[in-house]
Amino acid sequence: MTEKKVDKPKKMGLTDLPGIGPAVSAKLESAGIYDLMSLAVMTPAALSEAAGISAAVARKAIQAARQMLDLGFVDGAEYAKRREDINYITTGSKNLNDLLGGKGIESRALTEVFGAYGSGKTQIALTIAINTQLPINKGGVNGKAVFIDTEGTFRPARIKQIAEKLGANPEKVLKNIFVARAFNSDHQILLLDKIAEMIKDKEPIKLLIIDSLTAHFRAEYSGRGQLADRQQKLNRYIHQLVKLAETYNLAVYVTNQVMANPAQLFGDPTTPIGGHILGHASTYRIYLRRGKAGSRVAKMIDSPNLPENETIFNVTEAGIVD
Repeated sequence: MTEKKVDKPKKMGLTDLPGIGPAVSAKLESAGIYDLMSLAVMTPAALSEAAGISAAVARKAIQAARQMLDLGFVDGAEYAKRREDINYITTGSKNLNDLLGGKGIESRALTEVFGAYGSGKTQIALTIAINTQLPINKGGVNGKAVFIDTEGTFRPARIKQIAEKLGANPEKVLKNIFVARAFNSDHQILLLDKIAEMIKDKEPIKLLIIDSLTAHFRAEYSGRGQLADRQQKLNRYIHQLVKLAETYNLAVYVTNQVMANPAQLFGDPTTPIGGHILGHASTYRIYLRRGKAGSRVAKMIDSPNLPENETIFNVTEAGIVD
């Protein structure tokens, strides 16, 4: 029996809201608010300030946006239907894909990978930046990647090397990866607004990589006295990341630095930076370490739907392989 197709309603924009004309819409866009969802979750005071409108008009616009988006509860079956457009990007290693549930890095999710220097975090990042561009039947999503580099780890030569080994055109592959070097945490936060802008300008961005997420926060807020401020700022940043992933169906892959926990006398003392705030926000949390004969060991530390497990993969000239 053929299913009856339902016509999708026209996508509503900011100017469809009462009191929001083209001039106000332009003001909102310059403040980084491009869609109904971003506006619906604002407070009337914040919208009033950003758009230069009265609090009463702001309240009316927010209520209208919430009604249009139907931000109430849905049943589990409806929610499952909404998740049918989830994408997956292959890591290049079947073992690593299986650890992540079988298909690779998931969209609308935050995949955090932490481990010591040389454990393979950046190598996975560079490999998936290329694999995003593959067709869907090859484990890609026909999309482009954004790479926020906080530690100077992005290497065009390495991208070319992996692309050549995979039989792809190195120059074309590089053109489909947008790179920004973030020089401090404020710059890092600002770059998220740029991504929303690029997607609005019809760039098919499907993957966001941040290597590493915590480097600047760790350097700028040192010592116990500044810990609360650091965690608050990091918390806001991570919530922005999650919202970006959810709004635009992006896969988000972040690497994290580690420290040795001096209180741990037995076992591995390696602990990720960012504390509980990052731990709770990450959908998938993976710990990487070096294995025997140059291999890498990946261990699933936390996931909403996958068991704790570990697997082995290798880093080669062709990127991540089994």
